[in-house]
Amino acid sequence: MTSTPHRPELRSQLETLATEAFRPELAEIDQWATLDIARAMNGEDVTVAAAVAERLPEIAAAVDAVAARMARGGRLVHAGAGTAGRLGVLDASECPPTFNTAPGQVVGLIAGGPEAMVTSVEGAEDSAELARADLDALTLTPDDTVVGVSASGRTPYAIGAVEHARALGALTVGLACNRGSALAAAAEHGIEVVTGPELITGSTRLKAGTAQKLVLNMLSTITMIRLGKTYGNLMVDVRASNEKLRARSRRIVALATGADDDDIEHALTATDGEVKHAILALLADVDGPTAARLLEDSGGHLRAALAAARG
Repeated sequence: MTSTPHRPELRSQLETLATEAFRPELAEIDQWATLDIARAMNGEDVTVAAAVAERLPEIAAAVDAVAARMARGGRLVHAGAGTAGRLGVLDASECPPTFNTAPGQVVGLIAGGPEAMVTSVEGAEDSAELARADLDALTLTPDDTVVGVSASGRTPYAIGAVEHARALGALTVGLACNRGSALAAAAEHGIEVVTGPELITGSTRLKAGTAQKLVLNMLSTITMIRLGKTYGNLMVDVRASNEKLRARSRRIVALATGADDDDIEHALTATDGEVKHAILALLADVDGPTAARLLEDSGGHLRAALAAARG
């Protein structure tokens, strides 16, 4: 049986992090009534949105930079370990059904690979070399963006990903939950959402994880809005891959056009179920192929296509 080497320097680092701080007022939380624990946890969660709000200018600047590159064909890549990595994979996996993104357009990398989604892969988060190998497999270009995600802001996998991506000319974003983090310093766009000590000491799947989820939601969603993946607040690029989404597609066309059910069905049939095309066909009174051409000419932006159709 082997033992883990004692790392006094790592322990010292952790003791300086707000996300790792011990809160003596919660030392007997295991003896509290369940409702009192729930109230305390809910009270903690309420503070997360305010912490994100303090970083909105940095988030907006990162979104604009990401969107500019994705408009040129670039990809959005999230890279992290543990909870941070899982949140990145989650965000990436939800973009195709929501925004009809192309395969590989939004990517989630987790230290240790797919196995790490459901189990701990020993040592993976400590390897900057593993991050470089994972990114090299994607053949990064200067139009790509890599978002390193780490609650502590010191995870070698996330920092290694950002440093390697930046060296290759890609845009980099560092998302952390502690001030003065090495991850934010390594990236062109550093975003430090300081959520403070956790209810359970060091359990950064709690407030820090919630903050990371909120910021990743913003980065991907607002980028997609900038890319014309919505019309107003309607998901006009939704991929109708099941009955619920097919019903949602019809409802989106109805909300955007005010057309009756028969006209909506006709438009969706004429455009092979493409919501954005069906809306354009109805609002501009054009056929399916014309709608497709107008949207291609406008880079997929429905408002621009409508303006072109109306002359």
